[in-house]
Amino acid sequence: MISSKIIVVDDEKMVTLAFKTLFTVEGIKGGEFFNSPVEALEYMKTQTPDLIISDFMMPEMNGLEFLREAKRLYPETSMILLTGYADKENAIKAINEVGLYKYIEKPWDNDDLLMNIKNGIERSHLLSKLREKIAELEDAKKQLEIYSNDLERLVQERTHDLSQANQKLSGIINHSADGIIILDGSGRIEQVNPACENLTGLNDTGLIGKPFLQIVRGCKIDLVSSDDGLFGINSDNSEVLLKDCVIVNSLSGNQTPVDINFAAIYADDEDTPEKYVGVIRNVSRQKEIERLRDDFIATLTHDLRTPLLAAIQTLKFFLDGSLGELEEKQAVLLSTMLQSNEDLLGLVNALLEVYRFDSGKLELCKTVFAPKTLVEQSVEELLPLAQKKNINLTFECDFDEKLEIHADKGELKRVITNLCGNAVNYTNKDGIIKVLLKSQAGDLIFSVEDNGNGIPQADIPHLFMRFSQGTSKKRSTGTGLGLYLSRQIIEAHGGKIWVESKLNEGSEFTFLLTDVVKNKEERQVTNG
Repeated sequence: MISSKIIVVDDEKMVTLAFKTLFTVEGIKGGEFFNSPVEALEYMKTQTPDLIISDFMMPEMNGLEFLREAKRLYPETSMILLTGYADKENAIKAINEVGLYKYIEKPWDNDDLLMNIKNGIERSHLLSKLREKIAELEDAKKQLEIYSNDLERLVQERTHDLSQANQKLSGIINHSADGIIILDGSGRIEQVNPACENLTGLNDTGLIGKPFLQIVRGCKIDLVSSDDGLFGINSDNSEVLLKDCVIVNSLSGNQTPVDINFAAIYADDEDTPEKYVGVIRNVSRQKEIERLRDDFIATLTHDLRTPLLAAIQTLKFFLDGSLGELEEKQAVLLSTMLQSNEDLLGLVNALLEVYRFDSGKLELCKTVFAPKTLVEQSVEELLPLAQKKNINLTFECDFDEKLEIHADKGELKRVITNLCGNAVNYTNKDGIIKVLLKSQAGDLIFSVEDNGNGIPQADIPHLFMRFSQGTSKKRSTGTGLGLYLSRQIIEAHGGKIWVESKLNEGSEFTFLLTDVVKNKEERQVTNG
């Protein structure tokens, strides 16, 4: 069943009646029949047809004129022209001029007519949909042009912003007083700035491709590098500060002390760094200021020792009765003065020791001795202090007195006494302190474990620095140089010192001396 708006125009009523009958018989709905083309045009001004069927020869307006007007109103609507045999040429002309869908000669075949009606309606619908799609495409094209113009403008703005940012960044890098260096994953130089070129005496051509460790010397490097190209920051963090480094200028031969701050750059979803960026800072001026300061402190403290020693000795003469008997109040006052002077002398001596270590003027005096005996003596000296606080101070050793090591006995005792003394000072009454001494594969391991208040993790990195006094929660009244000197002494032996601590559980200070244990044959050679 066909249900569409079909307009049939013919000046003969018999023809329109025949169409009505045909449509009724075939079940075609939506037919509109006109005997006047003018009336049909007026109707089509408000009604959109799916198909127009028109006679050619009509008195008011011939079919060609009528269909031309209808085409102007509805260009997508299919049109069929009814012609007589004699009007065949005019029908063909109408097809070319107006763009008709079909022409049908009278008398027509009903089956052929019905098929053309059906196809004509489908054609109208398809053309209408096509026109809608074309309109949608035109709208989309306009919208796309708008988006394209906006995108082009946005790209230009972003490109301009990136160019500006790149110029600023390049200006900062090129005019930076600090050297800036970028390394690839294997530790070879990829890029440098002018400040880095000035430090090394080489331009970028001479530096790019070189291993980083070829241009820097003497630093306590926290990097790993090898001939097979492996390179990385040997740290739990992605940043590391390299201190006490030296860069030699290839042209002048001058050695410039520098500090280098390295950071690892990771690619997305990668565990291995893709690149490293380092900032190289010239610390020549800082080193010179430190040297002048240390020289001043060394001179001052050295000059203070003589009057302090004289004052201490004089006070001892008073106290031992060499200069006459003293009253009790006088003895107490002089004892206090003696203790204060001895504390001050201890500070002066500590400052002198720090200066000697930092300046490299202290040489270790290594001998062969039994470490167990040395530790036992240090623990016995501290027992009275521990007993005053009712602290259980014990010593354990996994070897006998026959085992000997090659080290500086005096300096090592300083470290042991300092670590054990700190444990006694920072352990509460009725506490427990364990001193452990072990030998393992030629290494000596010493540790002091207590159940005191512990040390906050944030304070641990600062404990072995100069003038570090206790923690942020509790400050000591000491010089703050004991742990610093201990680290200097242990590192001078080629060893390591560290601390492990938990708040409210206690701390454990440990040092390790490698390859210091002397076997029997070595002792015989040394003694011989």
